[in-house]
Amino acid sequence: MGKGLYIGTIVILFIIITLAFLFIYKNKKKKTMIKIINDLEKEKNLLINVPVLNEFSKVEALVKNNKLEEKYNIWKLKFEVIETEIIPEVSDMLIEADFMVEKSKASEVYKKISEIQIKLYEVKVKIKTIMSEIKEITSSEQRNRNTITKLKSTYRKLKKRFEDTKSDYEETAKTIELQFENIERRFEEFEQVMERKDYEEVIYVVKGLTEMIEHMTIVINEIPEIMLMGKSLIPKRTEDISSEYIKLTREDYQLDYLNVEYNIVETEKKVNAIFDRVRVLNLEDVSFELKTILEYFDSLFNDFETEKLTRKYYEEGLKEFKKKNNHVAKILSMINLKIPEMKNQYNLTNDTIDSIKLFSDEFKKINEDYEKLMTLDKNHSFAFSKLNQELEIISLKLSKLHEKLSNLLQKVGNLKDDEERARGQLEDIKILLKQSKYQIRKNRLPIIPDNYYVELREAADAIKEIQKELNKKPLDVDTLNIRVDTARDLVFKLHNTTSDMIRLALLSEYAIVYGNRYRSSKPSINEDLIKAEKLFFDGEYKKSLDLSISTLDTVEPGIHKKILDYGK
Repeated sequence: MGKGLYIGTIVILFIIITLAFLFIYKNKKKKTMIKIINDLEKEKNLLINVPVLNEFSKVEALVKNNKLEEKYNIWKLKFEVIETEIIPEVSDMLIEADFMVEKSKASEVYKKISEIQIKLYEVKVKIKTIMSEIKEITSSEQRNRNTITKLKSTYRKLKKRFEDTKSDYEETAKTIELQFENIERRFEEFEQVMERKDYEEVIYVVKGLTEMIEHMTIVINEIPEIMLMGKSLIPKRTEDISSEYIKLTREDYQLDYLNVEYNIVETEKKVNAIFDRVRVLNLEDVSFELKTILEYFDSLFNDFETEKLTRKYYEEGLKEFKKKNNHVAKILSMINLKIPEMKNQYNLTNDTIDSIKLFSDEFKKINEDYEKLMTLDKNHSFAFSKLNQELEIISLKLSKLHEKLSNLLQKVGNLKDDEERARGQLEDIKILLKQSKYQIRKNRLPIIPDNYYVELREAADAIKEIQKELNKKPLDVDTLNIRVDTARDLVFKLHNTTSDMIRLALLSEYAIVYGNRYRSSKPSINEDLIKAEKLFFDGEYKKSLDLSISTLDTVEPGIHKKILDYGK
């Protein structure tokens, strides 16, 4: 019974606490909604404020003509609609929201608050638009006078600069003076419009003055330079170009590709057309067009200088070509004269013979091209820049042909060199073979192994093969070189075999003689030395030496070094 009472008490407390929290939460939410509504109320009340009414008072005082009065009435009507219809509507919506709060309809309250916020935003935009249009009028006078003050300052500076340098403007001076007079009349018109309080018209007057001053700034800044370019620089440049062109053509320069005479005439027409625009102060793109003409004349001077320099290169190139051409002709002539003799003496390939004919045909074609170039030069048909390009192409072909001929000469010359080198090497090989034979006879070895005689015969046969090749006509140099390489390798092999065999025999004999001192006292030594002697007389010199050294090392450690040093 006591336990049930305890649980019941806890449940009741939980319910009370929950209800308390719900009450606090609802009360807090209600306060939040009330605060939002109050803030919206304040925002509504601030829409029709003193600054707004002051602006209406200002514009009302400025109403002096029908246009402005019409505008004022429209603004006033729009504002009255806001004040008498929209604002009360917002007030009603705020009252509804208050009522909803009291009824605890939170979702409906927030929906109504959103509607009120949207309505207030619409009102703000409408008022802002009206105020912007009104301020355009109320601030117009001060703003426009500030603008006009700046324009007058610029105007006075421009006019002073013009009057100080009037001669620089030449035939445009009268037109510029008239334009200054027009600007002055526009300043007077501004004062008249301001006096009438015609704030719509004053906008166009100020805009017109601004454009006129901006244009006059361009005129005053650019015309002196335009006059300098059009009346002085371009005529002088035209005169210089014409003079240089006539001089160069008399010196046989071909300059038709530049169209100088035609372009000078067209340039003069262009300059005249430009100055027709300048005289009425239309300066659009004028400076750019005149500078382009000057750049064109500069490019012509560069082209003239290029032709002069190219002519120098061309004339030097002709001398170099003739010199190399004569050299190539001599090489070809020499090759054609010597080929029959070389063909009988050496086994020249068909490719080599055919290449000589091809080289002769190529040389003939190069000289034909050269003759055509000389005809063009004589007739002055092309500019030197073009002639030099053609000469460079022909010279390159000649250089490549010269390189091919040099390679051919080297190849043919190598045949003779290879033959002479083979004969020299043959003598060296014979001497080396004789030295090997002499060493064998000199050292009187007890026996010479059969393989030595095989090497000797192979070396002798290889030498004979060299001699056979040298006796052939025509001589096949490639085969000869192979024979020389083979014989040289075999003779060197024989020479090395001879040296090694003699050295081993001498060392073996020395070791046996050295070991005789131990024969009487060491029976085992005597027995091994007898075996070594047998090997020696059988021609097994290396085995004899190895046995002798290993035997002596047992009684005299380190003796092998002394014996081997003996052979050095």
